[in-house]
Amino acid sequence: MAGRGTELRTIARHAGTVWVGQLATMAFGVTDTVIAGRYQADALAALSVGSAVFISIFVALSGAVQAQLPVWASLRGAGQDEAVGRSVRQVLYLVAAACAVGLPVLLLPGPVLDLAQVAPALQAGVRDYLAILALGLPPALLFRAYSTLNQALGKPVLVTWLQLASLALKVPLSVWLTFGGAGLPALGLAGCAWATVAVNWLLLVLGTAMLRWQPFYRPYRIWHRPERPDAQALRGFLRLGVPTALAVAVEVTSFTLMALFIARQGVTASAAHQIAANATAVLYMLPLSLALATSARVSWWLGAGEPRQARLAMRVGYQLALALAGASALLLVLAHRPLAHLYAGDRPEVVAAAGTLLLWVAAYHLADALQAMGVFLLRSWGVATRPLVIYGVLLWGVGLGGGYLLAYRGLGPVPPLQSPAAFWGAGAFALALTAAAFIALLWRTVRLARPQPR
Repeated sequence: MAGRGTELRTIARHAGTVWVGQLATMAFGVTDTVIAGRYQADALAALSVGSAVFISIFVALSGAVQAQLPVWASLRGAGQDEAVGRSVRQVLYLVAAACAVGLPVLLLPGPVLDLAQVAPALQAGVRDYLAILALGLPPALLFRAYSTLNQALGKPVLVTWLQLASLALKVPLSVWLTFGGAGLPALGLAGCAWATVAVNWLLLVLGTAMLRWQPFYRPYRIWHRPERPDAQALRGFLRLGVPTALAVAVEVTSFTLMALFIARQGVTASAAHQIAANATAVLYMLPLSLALATSARVSWWLGAGEPRQARLAMRVGYQLALALAGASALLLVLAHRPLAHLYAGDRPEVVAAAGTLLLWVAAYHLADALQAMGVFLLRSWGVATRPLVIYGVLLWGVGLGGGYLLAYRGLGPVPPLQSPAAFWGAGAFALALTAAAFIALLWRTVRLARPQPR
């Protein structure tokens, strides 16, 4: 039986490896934000809106794929290696269905942009940006499946090396394509999108090669001709994947739709919000990595028939998440002004607005870390539908709806703020309520799962 120290080391090592890879991937967005901000203020505003739409689509669809992590980890814990391979091959059909849902939205985003009342001056740039990124959706989803498999098998380092290598290509390629040079004209924001597409396809090629030739995967017999769609397996995917994907869609859109609603406040507000959103996304990579690692560990113990060890791993994961999120929030409070200047350069109006928002980001991040750990652990215990309901009521209703009222209609004695801070404050409050609800639901789920004394 593993003790607390063993669980701590195992989860921390796994999470640390995932975190490095996640940071490399998030550096794609940081790179684009900095490059677009240096290129043109309008480009940064268009990036804010375009990335909000793309992230909403991609993360929601990839949630259905990532929902299989506890399934594969549990199969591994039970010693059913070949069942892991069969399940991975069936996920290819899930990815195909996800592409069929996501590509039309990216290629025809007009209704979404009109619904959010995005300024007409921004819409042309956003449409071009999303049309290019649509080409990168299929490889991005397939690579997410490969990444999820490695996390479930306790070998995230193979993915991390690929993500680090891709970053070394992404940065210079984005700079070159955006600003031009060596005979290539400046492509502006479209250059960032083309660089992302190229890197996504490269990652898929490298991941496929690893899957084919790396000896680590041989016991799972993954590399075989895909079977015909298995109705039972696909139903299992849908039972966990659909509510997870919808929950992720609610979670992400409660965050990204802020950009669309804030866009009507003008270029400065959109640029400041993009900086705050990018900082939030970077910070989120650490609790996300911890949640993935803890979920994989808990699911492995549950598959092995050791619920006591699963509960120990769960407690260790929560303690780590709380400690690290608190330290990150404190650091952000102390460094909010220099960080805003790093993003915005010599535009004082953007620096001032972003600096204020980054203080709200600190509170937002602390609550976000705890709710992320909660929702991933609930999926390890097979609970996916109730978190969807909680997300819908709190994140959409209290967070996004409350932020809209504070910003544009007023709420009680508070007049309309006409500021992005209205959305960030309401969002932080909604996340804190969500984290508390998940802790209560998780406690009840684990308690009911324990064998009752006779």
